[in-house]
Amino acid sequence: MANTLLNISMITREALRILENNLTFTKQINREYDDQFAVAGAKIGDTINIRKPSRYTVRTGTTMSVQNHTDQSVALTLDTQAGVDISFTSKELTLNIDDFSKRILQPQVAAVANKIDRDGLAMYWDIATAVGTPATIPNALLTYLQAGAFMDDAAVPRDNMRCVCIGPWMQATIVDALKGLFQDSSQIAKQYLNGLMGRGGGFDWYLDQNIISHTAGAFAGTPLVNGASQTGSSLITDGWTSGSSALKRGDLFTIADVYAVNPQHRQSTGQLQKFVVTADISDTAGAKTIAVYPAITLTGAYQTVDALPANNAALTVIGAASAVSPQGLAFHRDAFVMGCADLMLPDGVDRAARISSKQVGMSIRMVRAYDINNDSWPCRLDVLYGWKAVKSMRPRRGEMPGGKTFSDRRGSPVEGDMGQAALALAA
Repeated sequence: MANTLLNISMITREALRILENNLTFTKQINREYDDQFAVAGAKIGDTINIRKPSRYTVRTGTTMSVQNHTDQSVALTLDTQAGVDISFTSKELTLNIDDFSKRILQPQVAAVANKIDRDGLAMYWDIATAVGTPATIPNALLTYLQAGAFMDDAAVPRDNMRCVCIGPWMQATIVDALKGLFQDSSQIAKQYLNGLMGRGGGFDWYLDQNIISHTAGAFAGTPLVNGASQTGSSLITDGWTSGSSALKRGDLFTIADVYAVNPQHRQSTGQLQKFVVTADISDTAGAKTIAVYPAITLTGAYQTVDALPANNAALTVIGAASAVSPQGLAFHRDAFVMGCADLMLPDGVDRAARISSKQVGMSIRMVRAYDINNDSWPCRLDVLYGWKAVKSMRPRRGEMPGGKTFSDRRGSPVEGDMGQAALALAA
């Protein structure tokens, strides 16, 4: 009995299934599907506005002190169109869908899934908190518990939505380190049989081979704050070695005697506030004006520090110059958003199909033509998406031994700070 010729809708639906199954990091974060694009089709550059939590200060006493309420949002730009271009013969189209999927679709769609995941993991450089020692793989649960403690300091909810996403060597090291601990026997069995962590230390653990490695800037010298009481998103510094000092986007540093505050009660956490460099910078004279996040803010609802930097306060860059550290992520589900919208279906082609899943926030389109010369069907598969780190006040990234970064943001409108819901795990 002859097989039924596979149609474009069957292939597209199978491609979406494969895409979703191959995503790791992307499946653990907040994904926004905007169905307004499903009517007229989406074009590169369209945006989705993601609302951010508002912050307020608390009055003491009976006298009113009215605060202005301003809705804040961050624009999620759908600016990446990724896909694979394939061609298959009429003979291949007579295969059943399982054979066709294994032979043709799976390796191609897996490449798209890996790109989507990697683009999301690249947001580590928007996170301003780290735990551990760069270039040293974490080999104890304490490092990950410290990541959780930073999140607690930032008022990130403990709602079973905290995750850790790490690379293969971090995964192997921590599973081995914890194999002898006394805990739930079924969890230990899963770790032993699968070589994966599962649930532990307050996180759901995931292995992702797309973890990004960060190369630190080639900095040198004894950097100092140049000018007292600076505020805002830039910091004037000096004391760097002339002509041989560079910082890279994603580098982290602290300032002497400038401590982080809890975003709810705004008291010092006892931990130096970490700042992330938001743009590459180099100099020839030993002085730098560094673009930083979070903004240095001493008062108000969006306070980030307990004191402003003193003149000549020492800067300490986290990690060694030019060190390469894979950036694992610890994050709350709402720390990041991935938006995916419907691409328009073109006219004048043999077949075109689009399959969308609002439940998981993904949409994939396939367009097919016919090549009469070769009896083949050239075909393109496309996904339109965008990523955004949802910063409410400041992001917190934690570096764990080995250069991994973990990011965590939470989306509660009343608790904590989205920006501090992520940390980098140095490995």
